[in-house]
Amino acid sequence: MSVTRLILLRHAEVEAAYQRVFGGRIDMDLSPRGHDQAAVLARPLRATKFDAIYATPMKRVQQTLAPALGNHAPEPIVLPDLREIDFGDWTGLVWETACEQHGIEAHQWLEALDQGRVTNAEPIPAYKRRVEQCLQQIVLAHPGQTVAVFCHGGVIRALIAVALGVPLPLTGFFSVDYASVSELEVHPGGRFVLESLNHIPWSNGA
Repeated sequence: MSVTRLILLRHAEVEAAYQRVFGGRIDMDLSPRGHDQAAVLARPLRATKFDAIYATPMKRVQQTLAPALGNHAPEPIVLPDLREIDFGDWTGLVWETACEQHGIEAHQWLEALDQGRVTNAEPIPAYKRRVEQCLQQIVLAHPGQTVAVFCHGGVIRALIAVALGVPLPLTGFFSVDYASVSELEVHPGGRFVLESLNHIPWSNGA
């Protein structure tokens, strides 16, 4: 059995009003710089043969995906359950305000969510469960194939946490930047390998 490759792509930079904000379910657009990032990101993607493309329905993801769709790209499959986590009462707050209200440092936001300390936020077990169901659906449908998954930073963290069997807060030790590319491989027997993390194609181009 050959290796299945999952190319995980975070959306590009969002409009200025939502930068450094817990956006979650807010359906925001890309910024002008974000559109530039998406165009640079698309160049190597258009040269890659993808057997399938999955994406969330959110505008910031769809706008990042659009430039990557060439003549030979498969029709994207929208999976609503790949949406970003609902931040509850943090939604729309800038990072500094949310952290100050909870008496935490910026790097502790995942712990606060994991411990259920954010009022009305989506519970982490439920969040990981729906993301895991998406992961299983994709892997089962595309054994030995190469699949692009356009989604959100928090979703990429959740996919990696589920795949590697680690607590979600541990993913706070690395960055998932705008328009970044990470890769998960699924080896025979269902063993996941994090092949690459947070590659930024646009860093010298946009």
